[in-house]
Amino acid sequence: MAITEAQKKLVQASFAKVEPIADAAAEIFYNKLFTYDPSLKPLFKHDMKGQGKKLMTALKLAVKSLDDLDALVPVLENMAVKHVSYGVKVDDYTPVGNALINTLAEGLGDDFTPDCKAAWVEVYKTIAIVMRSKAYPDFDPNTYQNTKQYVH
Repeated sequence: MAITEAQKKLVQASFAKVEPIADAAAEIFYNKLFTYDPSLKPLFKHDMKGQGKKLMTALKLAVKSLDDLDALVPVLENMAVKHVSYGVKVDDYTPVGNALINTLAEGLGDDFTPDCKAAWVEVYKTIAIVMRSKAYPDFDPNTYQNTKQYVH
């Protein structure tokens, strides 16, 4: 993973501002996700409040683990395998990333600077590459192109 120290600090500092509004952020995230790709809604068969807590717990773990990326990789790989069993497809990581970035923009407001956004994009892109590479053996981040159309 090629996340810089400056990017790591920006992501960690900005996430610390999101934690106090975690429930609202999770609700914003899922609303955005289902707007971008309504076909994903059936993948979430359980209580959305509980799902939101799982999301924020996973994000917290990932953000905290940026200090030890080697330890984070197997955690992400295990999550990737679980997500395949839930029906997640390789293209589904795109609307998730879009929902995450736009949720952060809404939740952080002016604190979501261009540098902060770039840091989050790099972190999410790195996480998605690790997860896609484990879950989909034919996935190649150098040649992959998502051609699915999304609502904006």
